[in-house]
Amino acid sequence: ASGPLYGTAYMKAAKAAAGKTELTVQDGKEILEAIIGGIKQRGKAERGEKTMLDAIIPAYEAYAAAADGGKDLAGCLDAMCAAAKEGVEYTKTIRATKGRASYLGDRSIGHQDPGATSSLLTMEAVRGFVEEG
Repeated sequence: ASGPLYGTAYMKAAKAAAGKTELTVQDGKEILEAIIGGIKQRGKAERGEKTMLDAIIPAYEAYAAAADGGKDLAGCLDAMCAAAKEGVEYTKTIRATKGRASYLGDRSIGHQDPGATSSLLTMEAVRGFVEEG
């Protein structure tokens, strides 16, 4: 179940943003790093195991590359969402080794991971919120 993982992710994100009334592009990188660390710790998962990390880690990498390239927040979020979408697509090609889907073995191939999918939807919602101002 992804609920405890999201709970951990949001708590880590809140801690990374504590005391801030506005977030910078750099803050976004730090928040994503905290989220990834929390999910890895709580879920004992890594990239490539058909989990939400298969969307979140590439999303972070794309966000960070865009930030390092001088993109503004909107540009970073666009890059993040595009990479997360690619990560979701990638989960269709691999066998689940963590979570409930791991019980399906090879039958999990061809289906996208729901945790990766919900992570993408969350990122798209954040991007939409920022775009609305």
